[in-house]
Amino acid sequence: MAKNESPVGSVDRALRIIQLLSESGRGVTLEDLAGRSGIPRSSLHRLLGALRHRGFAAQPEPNGPYFLGTELLAAAFRFYDRIDLRSLVHPVLLRLREELNETTHMAVLEGGEIVYVDKVEAIHPITMTSVIGGRNPAHCTGVGKALLAWTYPTDEAIKLWASAHELRAVTRHSITSPSRLAEEMAEIRERGYSLDLEENEEGVRCAAVPVFLGRATPSAGVSVTAPKDRFPKARLTEVAARLRTILADELDRPAPLVP
Repeated sequence: MAKNESPVGSVDRALRIIQLLSESGRGVTLEDLAGRSGIPRSSLHRLLGALRHRGFAAQPEPNGPYFLGTELLAAAFRFYDRIDLRSLVHPVLLRLREELNETTHMAVLEGGEIVYVDKVEAIHPITMTSVIGGRNPAHCTGVGKALLAWTYPTDEAIKLWASAHELRAVTRHSITSPSRLAEEMAEIRERGYSLDLEENEEGVRCAAVPVFLGRATPSAGVSVTAPKDRFPKARLTEVAARLRTILADELDRPAPLVP
């Protein structure tokens, strides 16, 4: 079986229908669904019938357009209400540690700081000083910058955030200017990941990406951290790209790139 081939064709077609319905708030006609999905009308009728039966699709008017069903929305909200971020993301941190043999973190944004909610330590003589429950300024950590870039997705928004939080210098590499921070956020959104080049701790570098879980703004961020001698710039860029790929493969869509 090809890597991108679905193991169950009918399930894949039903999921494709759901994706197409999610792209229009005004509904999608049967003709448009057939044309955009490439599914024969007879099969499309059966699949839509099954989705309507379970509440995952709706057709309020006979022969009218189809919409996402309320049960799909309810299921999504139930999931988000009960989600345990640490349980969901921890296997990804383990995979990253096993593949890269470097320390991995998950953190969330709280005001002007990030809070580490999970950590998997690399097997090296030198360990990282971060601890679960610990806090660091968001503007000078890789995971914090990954969260800020998409939580405040415009220059105006990030400058407004900076005006409410002190951009203090933790190291000589820390960003302390709101305008420079806005430039950095734009660069992060362009490449899809953030870098911490000794901005929070001398001699320590990291790469980080946001975790969206279907939302418009990140729910958390994931980072890979190592001493500078193991993370020269070229290696750090490779790790960042790999981090982005693994997260998209295992858990989430990749961070949207800004052209």
